[in-house]
Amino acid sequence: MSKDCLLSQAIIASLDDYFINLDGQPPHAIYDMVLGCVEQPMLEYILNKVGGNQSKAAEILGINRNTLRKKMALYNLS
Repeated sequence: MSKDCLLSQAIIASLDDYFINLDGQPPHAIYDMVLGCVEQPMLEYILNKVGGNQSKAAEILGINRNTLRKKMALYNLS
């Protein structure tokens, strides 16, 4: 099983838990919730792996360095 499949399975399991525990409340802003839960730790992890080198992090993430900087500012990452 590939690592991508494992991540997908973890997200599906988390969404299953989310829907099970709604307690009658309607689901709301799931897209933003999932991105917020995944994006920040992913950025932190990759930045840590490259010793804070933003150019290397952006390359690994497949995003522009300016995009990375905006996301770092959004999550208050140095």
